[in-house]
Amino acid sequence: MLDMNLIRESPDTVARAAENKGEPADIEGFLAVDEKRRSLIQEVEDLRRQRNVNSDKVAELKRSGEDAADLIEQTRNISDKIKGIEDVLSGVEERAQRLALTFPNIPADDVPVGRTEKANAEVKQFGDRVEFDFEPKPHWDIARELDIIDFEAGTRIAGPFFAVYKGAGARLERALIQFMLDLHVNEHGYTEVSTPFVANRAATTGTGQLPKLEDDMYRCDVDDLFLIPTAEVPVTNIHREQVIDADDLPVKYTAYSPCFRREAGSYGRDTRGLMRIHQFDKVEMVNFVRPEESRDRLATLLGEAEEVLQRLNIEYRVLKLCTGELSFAAADCYDIEIWAPGIKRWLEVSSCSNFTDFQARRADIRFREKGGKPQYVHTLNGSGVALARLLLTIIEQYQTEDGCVRVPEPVRPYMGGRELISPDEK
Repeated sequence: MLDMNLIRESPDTVARAAENKGEPADIEGFLAVDEKRRSLIQEVEDLRRQRNVNSDKVAELKRSGEDAADLIEQTRNISDKIKGIEDVLSGVEERAQRLALTFPNIPADDVPVGRTEKANAEVKQFGDRVEFDFEPKPHWDIARELDIIDFEAGTRIAGPFFAVYKGAGARLERALIQFMLDLHVNEHGYTEVSTPFVANRAATTGTGQLPKLEDDMYRCDVDDLFLIPTAEVPVTNIHREQVIDADDLPVKYTAYSPCFRREAGSYGRDTRGLMRIHQFDKVEMVNFVRPEESRDRLATLLGEAEEVLQRLNIEYRVLKLCTGELSFAAADCYDIEIWAPGIKRWLEVSSCSNFTDFQARRADIRFREKGGKPQYVHTLNGSGVALARLLLTIIEQYQTEDGCVRVPEPVRPYMGGRELISPDEK
């Protein structure tokens, strides 16, 4: 959520940010409701002062033995009027809150202005293009021939865009998760957490998924809980409505979770194999930092995600997203895309974002220096990294001419030393 004072004092800035992000923003509606809210608050405060004055006069009249009945009745009427205005005020404040929740975060000054991916800026590329002595196959053919992923079974169980990992495919998926968690914990200084895979409305509103993205989420109607679209949601909300000791900053959490996304409206785009599925695994990194540190911390976070791919020797590129490609809550974001040689496509596997104080205001996450007043933290998160696109790229990049898949060296210890996935050994 944006600072209310910023919306009041710089409405043009908020409107321009929303336009550049392609988000609707009823600034005039908010300002009108906010003016009404402040007018009602002032009216209530004036009436309370008058009620206090009357109460003091009633006490004086009673002490002097004079009749205070008329003044008591007048004071009672003031109290009734205050109650009526407060009821109206409650509705006005709710309306102002609903409008404020629809305003996106303001992009950082150096974010390229643009509405489509064509305006994204490539800032880095790593690795050489893998050369094959044969025509590389797409991952869905390799997975079927090795019997390590069953797309048809996923459809029978849950419908289209779900998959069943089998044998060495399931073990490779698990091995990659363990490899990434160990890297972030042992070498990047993260604390591993394991959270619920469902979240309530307050949590999903706090990180910015609601109200905008409700149609893309799986909802448990009976309990009004949402299957999480990313571990960012529960991990960030670990500190919802809390004040963190400044000496504990930065706080760095990493977590594995399945991620559930309905991807409403995306049918027909990248729908074959593992490119776009409704349930996928991910290792997430979440940071809570001082405001003045968040810009530099984003660069560090990006480097931590990149190291996963560097160790796996996966070709990738880093894109600085333009305003129209930024998420609703992000002020700045870098995407990492990896090259999948079998389908000859760049595929996003990580978004590293700085949300500044946007999520912290929505979720009321603050920190306090000794002797100081609480301030809002800045939150950041990044995928470190997401499967199943990493898995599909490994299958395609590490395929052999005879139909096997080599296991990347850093992952072999998590596969019991196994070096090769072959039809003979599943």
